[in-house]
Amino acid sequence: MKAVVLNGPSGELRLEELPRPEPGPGEVLVEVAACGVCHTDLHVMKGEVAFPTPCVLGHEVSGIVRGTGTGVLGFAPGDRVASSFIMPCGTCRHCVRGHEDLCETFFAHNRLNGTLYDGRTRLARADGTPIWMYSMAGLAEYVVVPATDVFRVPDNLSLVDAAVLGCSVFTAYGAVHNVAELRLGETVAVVAVGGVGSNIVQLARATGATTVVAVDRSPEKLAAAAELGATHLVDAETEDVAARIAEITGGRGVDVAFEVLGRPETFELALNLLGDGGRAVMVGIAPAGVTGRIDITRLVRRKLRVLGSYGARARTDMPALLRLVAQGLVRPGQVITRRYGLADAAEAYAALDRGEIVGRAVIEVRDLG
Repeated sequence: MKAVVLNGPSGELRLEELPRPEPGPGEVLVEVAACGVCHTDLHVMKGEVAFPTPCVLGHEVSGIVRGTGTGVLGFAPGDRVASSFIMPCGTCRHCVRGHEDLCETFFAHNRLNGTLYDGRTRLARADGTPIWMYSMAGLAEYVVVPATDVFRVPDNLSLVDAAVLGCSVFTAYGAVHNVAELRLGETVAVVAVGGVGSNIVQLARATGATTVVAVDRSPEKLAAAAELGATHLVDAETEDVAARIAEITGGRGVDVAFEVLGRPETFELALNLLGDGGRAVMVGIAPAGVTGRIDITRLVRRKLRVLGSYGARARTDMPALLRLVAQGLVRPGQVITRRYGLADAAEAYAALDRGEIVGRAVIEVRDLG
């Protein structure tokens, strides 16, 4: 099969021929239709997040089941499926409590060592050189995914559109529903409306937020956020964001501010947009060691809350997301603005790094209908 391999930190992506992987017990082999292009991959490519190399990146995929390992029930070749970037083991102390977004096995084996849960990667070169896996290693024609992270896609949903459910929409869902616990009638600000932020906008509106303020420096991204339901747009390049939010909310500030960029200045900005008792939900990933400032007195006196949000709970939240898509309340295809082929993956990530991607870009790996 063809796969895009990252050969070292800050190295180039290179298209290679690798042996097709085989699923082990409790695993599913998926032929990939599409894979989303995410900033988290970019952090690995730039050496800002430690991960072993050579590796295959890509962690939000859709495709068709082509085989199953022993012990897998409920899936058969030909099933149309999607997977989330968090692949829960289902048995660690967090998974059994319903907190799959904290799965110890996923973080210890996959995010630190690039393997699946028996401690082995499913990828290698023909000479036996191991290739490490970032999540399921989706920048490839075939992937092996634990069966705990495989979900059927409705026949009326494009497989390409379904790919972005696994990270950008999945992460937004976890932030809105599980961490912010957004309530009907609340006011929201979304700081940075790229791939994840734009989905937070549409999920916040679907949840019943009355005011959803999109904040960004890109007029194109702000215009796209308006199409997804943002009620107000604030251009951080030309406007005083805090003053504009105060004007929009009658001086009260917002109930919830989502920070989706992972920079110290936007971390602090999100806190400054909150009204009394507000929640700041931090979603953006920063390079390792980056810190954000907090005004301690304001935090204490105004009863503010700072909450981290990383992904969602695959086995409960992916089915819920698919139901929202079926009802037309979430439109994953609307956030996809650029499409690339597997051979053009390097250019896709370069465009992402330059800030040119409005919404989400996807790599169309195979035309599977």
